[in-house]
Amino acid sequence: MMGAVSSTARESAEGVEGLEAIMRRGGQELRERMARTELHLERVTAGAGAPLATHANATIVAGGKRLRPLLVVLAAESAGGPPESDEGEERLTRAAVAVELVHSATLVHDDLIDGAQLRRGRPTVAATAGRRVAIATGDLLFSRAFAELARNEDAMQLQALSDASSALAAGELLQREDAYASQVAVERYLRRCELKTAALFEAACRLGALNARDGSAALADALGAFARRIGLAFQLLDDVLDVSGPVERTGKARGTDLLDGTVTLPFILAREREPDLAGYDLASLQAPEQAERLCERIAATGALDEARERALAVVAEAKAALPDILPDGRWELLDMVADAVVERYR
Repeated sequence: MMGAVSSTARESAEGVEGLEAIMRRGGQELRERMARTELHLERVTAGAGAPLATHANATIVAGGKRLRPLLVVLAAESAGGPPESDEGEERLTRAAVAVELVHSATLVHDDLIDGAQLRRGRPTVAATAGRRVAIATGDLLFSRAFAELARNEDAMQLQALSDASSALAAGELLQREDAYASQVAVERYLRRCELKTAALFEAACRLGALNARDGSAALADALGAFARRIGLAFQLLDDVLDVSGPVERTGKARGTDLLDGTVTLPFILAREREPDLAGYDLASLQAPEQAERLCERIAATGALDEARERALAVVAEAKAALPDILPDGRWELLDMVADAVVERYR
């Protein structure tokens, strides 16, 4: 089906300290909601039936920092929290789980497309069980996401996740179309990032708002726009990290995306700055050592600084809009999420 965001291969760099600070600031209630989400994720995948349940559950247990379900919960809390009932909490949990299941499905399929052997230090489903099982496992996670969200009986919620899933697929197709391309415009690159990364961030905040006591379609739109900017910055900074490294921080060799033919913003900007790079053919990269040398050339042009500044400007714009979206200082934790995205680069 659809491939995943390249950033997900480096979830260990998601501003860990910043996310831990959010959990501390959010207090016991936030911890309990995230714990319920984690337990429900494992139950949903474990209940799928052998043998796919084994691979689906292993994908979930391998985890990440659960940034997307955290956005669901924080958006709901910022909008007054879920209705004060067991059902209200369950609806919020199902929404958070659905977002993470879609994200996890993309990881499985992306590893298959890229031929990746490891995911967060563990063998991928494709490496362990082969192509057909990886496809089926990703499909299972994807279908379970919508099965969970359907239990909320809200067409607007289903629409939000459906739109994001369609965007993910479109973004992956656009990336494949642009693979090894001699020229890719910045605007086209940004559109790809919005589709393949930012759209699921947006869906997360939309779903949170739609499951909140004080939520509304208008608030869902506003929080979705905030999250879309954060998701865009997330991808921009991830593409900077692919070039800047180091492997100890990112978990991947420098230039891994370039080696796969993915045209990223630092490479686009470097081509504009350095005539010798203008006609560089990514298809000529055959080994990690060559990718490393290309990363050095890109860095020497100053393109990394420009790409980083663009990302920081997007984050600043997102944060500046929060006081107009949420009353009574309820934006603090979402503001901290924006900072955590930036922290990934530092």
